[in-house]
Amino acid sequence: MYTYKTIIIDDEQLARQRLKRLLKPFDEFDIISEAVNGEDGLEKIEELKPDLVFLDIEMPLLNGFEMLARLKHQPKVVFTTAYDQYAIKAFEEDSIDYLLKPIEADRLEKTVKKLQKSMQQPAPLLPVEALMKQLMVKKDIKTLTVKIGDKILLIKLNDIVYIEAEDKYVFLHTADGKKHLTDFTITSLEEKLPDHFTRIHRSSIINTEFIKEIRRGFNGALVFVMNNANGSKLTSSRSNGEMLREKFDI
Repeated sequence: MYTYKTIIIDDEQLARQRLKRLLKPFDEFDIISEAVNGEDGLEKIEELKPDLVFLDIEMPLLNGFEMLARLKHQPKVVFTTAYDQYAIKAFEEDSIDYLLKPIEADRLEKTVKKLQKSMQQPAPLLPVEALMKQLMVKKDIKTLTVKIGDKILLIKLNDIVYIEAEDKYVFLHTADGKKHLTDFTITSLEEKLPDHFTRIHRSSIINTEFIKEIRRGFNGALVFVMNNANGSKLTSSRSNGEMLREKFDI
């Protein structure tokens, strides 16, 4: 029986503890380390060179996909996430799997069998670049999820006026003037959201359907006045100015 040197990468301590408890009956897994975010996971994978990682997708600093893109050592990957908006068909390869949280023991057994099968009939890993292209196809999503304690709220895209990164946190700002902390990175949101959401700055994305007016700012930047309860004003980066002027024909 093959034993996988395994690292669990998840920013939620309870999720890591639950997965360790579920993996304990299986002799196939030797858990050699844990990581609490994508940057931590990147360092530990390169240092310890595991055979397998259980990888959360939405994490601060680097999400799971961003971390994979930077890896030199490429272990087998079992994705774990609370969100099901991803292209699940991309995980149909024998060498990887996708577990939706909360992970159940019987579903984990199927993952173990899949891993055993991959050892008996080795299949090439899906290249990271190809996997990311499949996963980052924009889907016709209607909502984004926000966790508040034990609850998960569904925020309608039609209610989101803009999205802004503040330090290491990302907030959804809605038409009623409220802001909601989300686990998504701003880069993953840019790739996920439909085309009427436009990134105007490295720290902000706006819903163009809420633009009230556009003003010229300094050094070629643009100022977007939004049609929400707060009359929010967001300034583009100078580097995005030309692209935005072309997009809005100004």
